[in-house]
Amino acid sequence: MKHSSDPRAIAFIRLLDIMDDLREKCPWDRKQTFQTLRNLTIEETYELTDALLEEDLPSIKEELGDLLLHIVFYSKIGAEKKAFTIEDVLNSICEKLIHRHPHIYGDTVVNDDNDVKQNWEQLKLKEGKKSILEGVPNSLPALIKAQRLQEKTAQVGFEWENTNQVIEKVEEELLEFKDEINKSDPSQEKIEEEFGDFMFSLVNVARFLKIEPESALEKVNKKFKFRFEFIEKNAEKPLVEMSLQEMDRLWKKAKEC
Repeated sequence: MKHSSDPRAIAFIRLLDIMDDLREKCPWDRKQTFQTLRNLTIEETYELTDALLEEDLPSIKEELGDLLLHIVFYSKIGAEKKAFTIEDVLNSICEKLIHRHPHIYGDTVVNDDNDVKQNWEQLKLKEGKKSILEGVPNSLPALIKAQRLQEKTAQVGFEWENTNQVIEKVEEELLEFKDEINKSDPSQEKIEEEFGDFMFSLVNVARFLKIEPESALEKVNKKFKFRFEFIEKNAEKPLVEMSLQEMDRLWKKAKEC
């Protein structure tokens, strides 16, 4: 057990004291509830993910502080409602981590990180979870959710054996998507379904190749944005008056930057 003079403990208590002051003295902070903070928390989380993607260490530090403030804020409101305190929050996660790491705090033996993941999912089921998919939030962005669903089911053996099988599945889904588009009377609903199947299979390939699909797509988004803004900046006339060939020439120049 660390002594109370530990600078980490001192810094955390300082934050708790500031939160107490703000909740008592600041009109804006007094007004906040679980619901009013919710969207702000989502925004802060995305700001952190932006900093992580850029590997901007000073921004990561700042955004982690903003997110930590929200955790303390929710805990303060919970204490006012006599529902839970910050101590309850901290002790709860401590107990969960100890329980779900029997290879550290018990006698369980693991060989690699995959064994750890499998044990984690089995322990969650023993805790009363009805499904291994129960822990995947409904509000997750669809691309991340697809990845998490696949990761979860893989822990119980619902998984392809190798990357080639996954790529074959992508090719199969692409053919089905094309077939639906090329029908004489295509169904928009069916086209959307087949497109979803195709995207889901691409996420599976990314997972097998240890690619974060959300991060990979965001990098492409940024690349596209830079190149299109290059066209806007260097165009000699309004874009609506340019041909695709003229814009493409600038696009190729942007690729050289």
